[in-house]
Amino acid sequence: MKKIEKKIVGYEVVTPEKLAKKEAEEVDSKIIQMHESVQRPEMLIGSTYKIKTPMSEHALYVTINDMLLNEGTEHEIRRPFEIFINSKNMEHYQWVVALTLLISAVFRKGGDITFIVDELSAVFDPQGGYFKRGGKFMPSLVAEIGEVIEQHLKMIGMLPDDSLDEHQKKLIAEKRAQYEAKQQATGETAAENDSDFPAGAQICKKCNTKAAIVMDGCLTCLNCGDSKCG
Repeated sequence: MKKIEKKIVGYEVVTPEKLAKKEAEEVDSKIIQMHESVQRPEMLIGSTYKIKTPMSEHALYVTINDMLLNEGTEHEIRRPFEIFINSKNMEHYQWVVALTLLISAVFRKGGDITFIVDELSAVFDPQGGYFKRGGKFMPSLVAEIGEVIEQHLKMIGMLPDDSLDEHQKKLIAEKRAQYEAKQQATGETAAENDSDFPAGAQICKKCNTKAAIVMDGCLTCLNCGDSKCG
């Protein structure tokens, strides 16, 4: 029993809910999040992505290094710490270096960094964009760097994976088989060069890929499944 030697000026009943909230706050205070003061460890986990565009003879290699936070605990997470972009082509050297420094600074600042993807994807080349192998349109090289960052953030769990489920893949495969059978019956070409989708496909406004075909009067994308008919 504890003896109270001071005058009681107030009191509060500690309920199980308040106790659980207090314990949760104590746990949260111990979880390490990414911030500018986090010291660079001796080793980082790296992933390298290759970008090959028709705009240049040489490929770009984008490396994103992640820091492992709260290692060995149930709160273990990977967060991007820095980015490097390398190429034999020195034409874009100055802006590439500037871009990597700025993006790395945003990574280390922590918080919600996913806005980078939208900002980079909205950059358009005044000379026009290009189609990637597979049929997806890229408005600029910067936008493709943004797509690489998006792919990486999905891989480490910072962005939700919006890939198609098995049911959606099956429906799209059935649509594609029907469309290609109809093309063969009329003697049309089944596919274009450098494209994974049928010839004559239109650009899908949702996924920006040249994969939208008209079936039974309905425009349907064979890449993301978007359909004007619901």
